[in-house]
Amino acid sequence: MSTIRGARERARIEVTAAIKDEARKQLAEEGAAKLSLRAVARELGMVSSALYRYFPSRDDLLTALIVDAFDAIGAVAERAAGVLPPAERWIAVACAVREWGLAHPHEYALIYGSPVPGYIAPMDTVGPASRVGLVFIDIVRAAFRAEDLAVPALAPELRSDAERMASEFAPDVPPAAVAALVAAWAQLFGLISFELFGQFNRVVEAREPLFRQAAGELARSVGLPGVRTT
Repeated sequence: MSTIRGARERARIEVTAAIKDEARKQLAEEGAAKLSLRAVARELGMVSSALYRYFPSRDDLLTALIVDAFDAIGAVAERAAGVLPPAERWIAVACAVREWGLAHPHEYALIYGSPVPGYIAPMDTVGPASRVGLVFIDIVRAAFRAEDLAVPALAPELRSDAERMASEFAPDVPPAAVAALVAAWAQLFGLISFELFGQFNRVVEAREPLFRQAAGELARSVGLPGVRTT
């Protein structure tokens, strides 16, 4: 019985992987808004009712793809962090995230591009979506614990938001540093999105050096010391 169960589980894993692979192909060709379970089933030679046993709806399949993408980019960020000094770690993580985005443009667009009409991300996506941010938080936390973080200034109008964000994301990091970190995180992904979605075309040619320099400036903005970008 256990042998049969094991074979069934392996078969389910293989079919699930095939469904996701075909769905990613559709993302590349048609975009997330046009993802269709019927089209996926047709390309795999399955009847729709069989596919529904794996993913009951298009949104369930989208959620699986989103979680996979967040986990993939999160794993890249975590590996890049290594044991470098904080400032070098920041730049290494930022560059690794950029490289993943350039290598996986359609998955990047799924998680950081325009929202999919009619889709509401469930709580299942929150943990995976937090992985990259948590890596950056850990970098700033390490510098603060080592008494090597120049805590940035904080506008009085931001005090309430900064304290709330710190309590939610990093209660052991000064609120001013958390606010600066959120701004830097948004700007890093903005740079990647500009490059990936074509806004730098005929504007910036040396995109990797530009990104590396900007990542260093953003590291300084959160108070990390000794930033080297070359």
